[in-house]
Amino acid sequence: KAIEYEEYLKRIANVARQVKAGQAEDAPELLRSSPALRALYNNLVVALPPESTHEIREGPGPFPEPDRKLKLAVDIDEAIKRVRPDSWRGMQAKEQIIKGALFDVLKDANEVERIFLIIKQQAEY
Repeated sequence: KAIEYEEYLKRIANVARQVKAGQAEDAPELLRSSPALRALYNNLVVALPPESTHEIREGPGPFPEPDRKLKLAVDIDEAIKRVRPDSWRGMQAKEQIIKGALFDVLKDANEVERIFLIIKQQAEY
């Protein structure tokens, strides 16, 4: 029983490290290197097609559709890095530039405001 308990504690410690790092084992590799991109990914809401998240193709079986949430997070990350001015935090005109880039990607003013608050907290930007 002591050996089983030791293995259990190791698994718990591993999960705790992942939680502290903000990533799961199944997280896409791209997210592991960027805390800001990971924060975006974890806070995005992407509508999935009704009834199925798989695309049926001829052949041996269904294939998962591309991760639209990851693509959206990367698109937002790239847009911010492309347009962000220096010292933009707290400067309304400079913040509007970033919000404009977000709107170009998200096409939803409410979502822009919600995601902007997350972006503002990321030191990477």
